[in-house]
Amino acid sequence: MPSLMKLKNAIYSPEYRAFVERITGLQAGTLTDEVDCAANCHAKGCHLLCHDDVIGTRKVSYIIYLTDAEPKWTDEDGGRLELYEAIAEEGGEAGTATDVTTTSTARFVPDALPIQTILPEFNSMAYFVVQPGVSFHSVQEVFCDRPRLSIQGWYHAEKAPSDMENATLQRLKSVGRGEDTEGVFEQLTVSSEKTSLDGGECISDGNTLSMEDRNFLGKYINATYLTDESMNEICKRFEDESSVQLRQFLLHDWSAKITRACHHEDTRDNVGNNRPSLDYHIGTNDRWKAVGPAHKQRFLEYIPRNDALDGIDPSGGAGDLLYHVRSTVFQSAAFGRWLAWISSLGFPLGQRGHIRRFRPGLDYTVAHYGVLTTYAVLDATLCFCAGAGKQCTFDEETGDLIGSDDDAIWESGDVGGFECYIAADESGEDQGPDAEYDDEDDTKLLSVSASNNTLSIVYRDPGTMRFVKYVGSGAPSSRWDIALEYELNSDETCVDESDEE
Repeated sequence: MPSLMKLKNAIYSPEYRAFVERITGLQAGTLTDEVDCAANCHAKGCHLLCHDDVIGTRKVSYIIYLTDAEPKWTDEDGGRLELYEAIAEEGGEAGTATDVTTTSTARFVPDALPIQTILPEFNSMAYFVVQPGVSFHSVQEVFCDRPRLSIQGWYHAEKAPSDMENATLQRLKSVGRGEDTEGVFEQLTVSSEKTSLDGGECISDGNTLSMEDRNFLGKYINATYLTDESMNEICKRFEDESSVQLRQFLLHDWSAKITRACHHEDTRDNVGNNRPSLDYHIGTNDRWKAVGPAHKQRFLEYIPRNDALDGIDPSGGAGDLLYHVRSTVFQSAAFGRWLAWISSLGFPLGQRGHIRRFRPGLDYTVAHYGVLTTYAVLDATLCFCAGAGKQCTFDEETGDLIGSDDDAIWESGDVGGFECYIAADESGEDQGPDAEYDDEDDTKLLSVSASNNTLSIVYRDPGTMRFVKYVGSGAPSSRWDIALEYELNSDETCVDESDEE
C-alpha cells in the first residue's frame, strides 16, 4: 500500500499532469487535481466490450500494467488493449476520426474489428484522450490462468465535453436515435396453396394447416411439431409463457448436415474447446462478413450470392445450408401459417433477420435502446452449436450428469452464447453526464441457452431488449443461428375479450 500511494501521488502531481497535457496535445491547465484510479485484476475469462470511456469530466485514460515480468506476457495469454478506428456513422459525414482535436460534426462509430492491439507488458503505460464517440477501445478476453494486473484511471477536466450526446453510454440508452439496424420487413413468400390466412386473418378457432402445408414443412421439420396435438400443446404453453423452445426442430437429415458443416468450419478455423482465435478475421471471406459497430455487436453474417435462390447448393457449407433453410422454410407462407397456429398471433405481415456466426473469444451483441420497436414482434431463432441439443438433468441417486457435456457447458451459461431478454428502463432518455449503463438497472425476463437444432420462439413487446452474451473462449464451438423477427398485425386479436379479462 505505501508503494501504491507513492505511485498515485506521483502520477497525479502537478508536474506529471503537465507532462500528460504535453504528450496528449492538450492545452496547459486542462487537467484538474481530481484523483480517479484503482487497482484492477482481470482473471481468466474476464474482458471488457467496446466503449469510449466517456463519463462525466474524464479527459485522459491511462493503464499501468503490472502483469508478470517473467515469463513475459504473450499473444496466447490474451488481455490485449484493443483500439478501434472511429468511422463515420452510416448516413452521416464521410471520413474517419483520427485527430484528437477534430471539430467535425460527424457522428462516429467503431469499426467491427480493432485496428491496433497492445499487449499488457509489465511496467508499461498506455494512455489516450477520452472523446465522445471517438476513443473506442476494449479489453480482449484473458485466456491464461495468470492475472492481468493493472493500475487504471483517468485524469479529469473542469467540465464535461460539449458533445456528450455522442458518448457510447448515452447512445446505448437513447430511445429516439433511430439506430435500429435490423432492416425492413419483407413479405413471406405466398405459396400456390394459398388459404384465407394469407391476408393476415387470425387463427383463433383451431384452423388446421392444409395437407400441402404439412407435406411441404414435413420435408424439413420434425414431424412431432406438425401434429394437431403438438401444435395445440405448443400454443397453450406459448400463451402461458410468451415463449417456447422446441428441441430437435429440424429433421435429422437436415440437422446432421448443418451440424457437420458447422463442426467442419470450426475445426478448419481451429476454434472451440478452449482454442481461442488470435486472428480477428478468422472465418471471414466473401460470404461471411464481420458486422459491427463494435459498441453494439460483433458477429459474422452470411451474405448470399445474388443468384443464391436459383443456384443454392444444399450440400454446401454451413452458410449455404442455413440460408437454404431460411429462404425455403422460414420465409414461406406455410411456415407463417404454422407460426400463426402455435402463437395465436395471426399470419405474420413480414420477416427480417440474419444468419449469424458467433466465434468463441470474439463475438457478441449488446442490449441497447436502438433495438426497441414501437410494436410487438415475434422472434424465431434456430440455433446450432456443439452438443446433442438435449436438456441436461442429473441422476438424483448418483448425481451423475444425464446428457452431453457440451450441452451442460452451454446450459451453465459460463461460456456465454445465451440469448437474454431484459425489460428496458423507462427513463432511458433522461441520462445525465455521469450516467453509467448498468444491466442491473434493467429487469431480466428470459434467458435462452444455446442448444443444437433448437428453435426458440419469443413474443417481444416494445419495452423489451435482447442480446447474445459474449461467447467465451471456453465455448465448445461457435454459436450459429438463423435469427428472424416476424412482424405482427397489431389490429388483429386472437384472444376472446372475456378470456383476456
